[in-house]
Amino acid sequence: MFENLQDRLGSILNGLTGRGALSEADVSAALREVRRALLEADVALDVVRSFTDRVREKAVGAEILKSIKPGQMVVKIVHDELIEMLGGEGVGVDLHAAAPVVIMMVGLQGSGKTTTSAKIAHRLSTREKKKVLMASLDTRRPAAQEQLRQLGAQANIDTLPVISGQSPTDIAVRAVQAAKLGGHDVVILDTAGRTHIDEPLMVEMADIKKRSNPHEILLVADSLTGQDAVNLARSFDERVGITGLVLTRMDGDGRGGAALSMRAVTGKPIKLIGVGEKMSELEEFHPRRIADRILGMGDIVSLVERASENIDAEKAAAMAAKMAKGKFDLDDLADQLRQMQKMGGMGGIMGMMPGMAGMKDKMAAAGLDDKLFGRQIAIIQSMTKAERTNPDLLKHSRKKRIAAGSGSDAAAINKLLKMHRQMADMMKMMGGKGKGGMMKQMMGGLAGKMGLGGGMGGMGGGMPDLSNIDPRQLEALQKQAEAAGLGKPGGGMPGLGGLPGGLSGLGGAKLPGLGGGFPGLPGLPKKK
Repeated sequence: MFENLQDRLGSILNGLTGRGALSEADVSAALREVRRALLEADVALDVVRSFTDRVREKAVGAEILKSIKPGQMVVKIVHDELIEMLGGEGVGVDLHAAAPVVIMMVGLQGSGKTTTSAKIAHRLSTREKKKVLMASLDTRRPAAQEQLRQLGAQANIDTLPVISGQSPTDIAVRAVQAAKLGGHDVVILDTAGRTHIDEPLMVEMADIKKRSNPHEILLVADSLTGQDAVNLARSFDERVGITGLVLTRMDGDGRGGAALSMRAVTGKPIKLIGVGEKMSELEEFHPRRIADRILGMGDIVSLVERASENIDAEKAAAMAAKMAKGKFDLDDLADQLRQMQKMGGMGGIMGMMPGMAGMKDKMAAAGLDDKLFGRQIAIIQSMTKAERTNPDLLKHSRKKRIAAGSGSDAAAINKLLKMHRQMADMMKMMGGKGKGGMMKQMMGGLAGKMGLGGGMGGMGGGMPDLSNIDPRQLEALQKQAEAAGLGKPGGGMPGLGGLPGGLSGLGGAKLPGLGGGFPGLPGLPKKK
């Protein structure tokens, strides 16, 4: 969603950080470009004016212009103001009320209210262990109530039985009573929408609010509609009174203006964002993390959270044990590729790593898109168990059979085997005996640079159990990482010689066959 804005702001701010000293004229010229970039991203004009005025006020002070690194100070100011514009601290769905907590979903037709209702119910059920009841109040749209019932069955969430002829307000009252009798913690009311805002809709929403007394009124808005979504939020807030916003289709190719404007214009927090079609693809909105992504600083916390949700703990433990022995076969490689697909593919992971956003374009130019993972998995699945365990068995006749079975050719199989050899060599180095293994040395060095003492270095080369880390600890870790230089655009990770330019600096030598890129992804162009 924010890729175009990220590219524009990145080039503007990189121009500032590369200078030894800044004049007021330099800052003004950069802010003109920032203003243009935000307007092109469809951010509301008054929001852009307010943003650039605040940045200018702080950036032309004597302490900035005479600073040792004035360019970086300006980047920090832009970053801080971007967080402020997005709403400061993240705000989640508030469940602090007497059960059943009533959540009323409002919005226009087609914005994704029904699907979002089911996603929220699924999230509360799986993460918060809440018993949730969903009720459809949409009596106008054909099959709307049946759609919610099917989504409930799919996510194993209770839905209110449909009684034909009832009005939306009567259904709302019945839903709250049923939730009380059924011992439900939360009841979600999926209201009707219209193609546009009209008086009957607003009267109906106000009546439902009066009869059901909701604790949360969440407006669901399509982020691809730009400034119309901001006007919509303002109208609903004036007539019904919303407590928060949910933006859908944040994984689309929109310009991001709605997300950047809504908090500033309405004063209401964006609580959740939809990032895909699946039930699990609903995330909390964290202004700091979004600002980090827009400015190319990565989002380590979200990456770790996504990993903890998608990585199988038992498989990870088994992989760590094999790594410690220096073993890594083609089945292990296939598991790694599948896990990367679950975490959003190479592009999704790169976008969250500090200083790595620019690598996505290089990878695309080298033909390393996410479809490559699927082709490589197909090749591995076309092999016998013995061949996957011992790739040395793969001579010419076997490769011909595998190529026919996977719809590929011998060249693709040779590339895959070369990638596996490189990764297997790296695993041996990481799990080697000398000085506790390279992984242990890396983690120890990283921990030292981040002020964590020997805590991470004493893990025997393993990674911590990500699922048990408190989110506040993750936030603290992110801040420590930024202080250590991980969060700076293009800064790379400490001790790794700057990731964008390759994983050099490990023990003084480059890992074999990296080609200036990631392990196992040969052929990436080297950084000029």
